[in-house]
Amino acid sequence: MALPRSFQNLVENLTILPGVGEKTAERYVYALYEKEDDDVEALAKALINFKKNIKTCAICGCLSDETKCEVCMDNSRDKSTICVVEDSKSVFMFEKTHKFNGVYHVLGGLISPIDEVNPDDINIVSLVNNRITEDVKEVIIALNPSVEGEMTSLYIQKLLESKNV
Repeated sequence: MALPRSFQNLVENLTILPGVGEKTAERYVYALYEKEDDDVEALAKALINFKKNIKTCAICGCLSDETKCEVCMDNSRDKSTICVVEDSKSVFMFEKTHKFNGVYHVLGGLISPIDEVNPDDINIVSLVNNRITEDVKEVIIALNPSVEGEMTSLYIQKLLESKNV
């Protein structure tokens, strides 16, 4: 017996998420079936609201509900120290530690010639042209120690050196 169309459609849509294969998606669908309609509607609304309202910060590139993220709007942050990270997930991880009081710059990826991701495809230009001013004393490059992370770090380092930073 085949799965009902609506069941199979939801399974297929859930498998777009990373780490969710067909069996996991099926478990999620069975779990959703057991939930109250209000709970499922709240989940659906949360997904729609997320996609409608989420933006990237105009300054650092981190995910935000506003044009500027909380870190960039916080005047108590040390704007002389910029931590360069791959993605918003890294920012949120650092923020949970409550140990860093500087600001961030989100690249939105790493240079990867194999995946055809070039320096122009990620948020490096705005770092060098807009974020690096005479007020910046330190740039911390906090990227994954992978080949792509190392390549991106070296590229940024060379750009900063050429600007005498």
